[in-house]
Amino acid sequence: MKYQIIGDTDNPLVEVALGTNETIIVESGGMVYMQGVELEGKMNSDTQGIGGILKAVVRSAVSGESIFITLAHGVSADGRIGIAPATPGVVRHLVVGEKQYRLNTGSFLACDDSVGYNIISQKNLGKALFGGTGGFFIMETAGQGDLLVNAFGDMVELEITEDKPLTIDNHHVVAWDSNLDYEIKVASGVIGFKSGEGLVNEFHGNGKVLLQTRNVYSLANALIPYLPSKTSSSND
Repeated sequence: MKYQIIGDTDNPLVEVALGTNETIIVESGGMVYMQGVELEGKMNSDTQGIGGILKAVVRSAVSGESIFITLAHGVSADGRIGIAPATPGVVRHLVVGEKQYRLNTGSFLACDDSVGYNIISQKNLGKALFGGTGGFFIMETAGQGDLLVNAFGDMVELEITEDKPLTIDNHHVVAWDSNLDYEIKVASGVIGFKSGEGLVNEFHGNGKVLLQTRNVYSLANALIPYLPSKTSSSND
């Protein structure tokens, strides 16, 4: 993938160059502008017909992905497309192939059409219901090529070693090496009532985890006191 990150480094836009017949996969709704490029919307499934529709709906329900994906096709030698994530924050490039990754909900931005993914089940389905890292299921990359992921805020890379497991709040996890093992745990008390931290991921093994410095759930909760209520709006 030939790309450049432009604009504000904290809230960037990614411009990808696409020659004739070159294709990338883009998160649905991620296109900002394009030139010499055609878009094709497809069901997020590798199966045709009704079965494909049902598979796309299930993928969306269990992993938080869009039912649709967007294919961007280059139709000229100098095609280009500008893409941006839904939330403000940095974009990081990952190479898929020798190393595969697992992705949190909302972190995918774009990839080569040679990169695919599988949906795999969480280990602790009961806790995963409240976990925020893909619900009952998570995405694991497959194939090889370039992958772009995005974060809300900045992105930090942390190293995990066998003798030093690391605990991370679920809502701050962006992506991690697929060879890492992890366990979903309650931070403290009953669903974190004692500390307010809720559920966390405890990572084990040797590899890296990408985390975001902010999370949209905390922002949403911080804004609640300032939002007009239905009662106040109906009295206006």
